[in-house]
This record gives sequence, C-alpha cells and structure tokens, in this order.
Amino acid sequence: MKYQVQVKPGSSQEKIIEDGDNLIIYLRAKAHDGEANSALIKLLSKHFHVGKTCVVVIQGAKSRNKIIEILK
Repeated sequence: MKYQVQVKPGSSQEKIIEDGDNLIIYLRAKAHDGEANSALIKLLSKHFHVGKTCVVVIQGAKSRNKIIEILK
C-alpha cells in the first residue's frame, strides 16, 4: 500500500493523522542526519504492525513530503 506522507519534525509529540491514503506525521526527531527518516520508519512499522524493512521511502527522502510504501 502506498501513502503520501507529510512529515512535521521537531514536534512536541509523536502522532499519525490518517486521511485516506494521506498521512500527516508529527515526529519528535529533528530533520538532521536522517534522524527524522529513522523515526518515521520506526513509528510507521509500529502503526502498521510490520517490520522496519517493510516500510520503504519511495520518493522524497530529503523532503517533508514523501511517498512511502508498506510491504506486507
């Protein structure tokens, strides 16, 4: 399943807001040295109950707007 994701790094809390195939994700991690991407993968793997290797950033690795795929 593919999702369009808007990441908001440096937030005071971590949460996921779902809107169909779009996700808005608030992360505590800063967008520095890939910390936000690592936190994003960890949070999504817990949310979808899959392993970390099943969460793939297809597009936008250095952007706040990403396309991710959840492999099952």
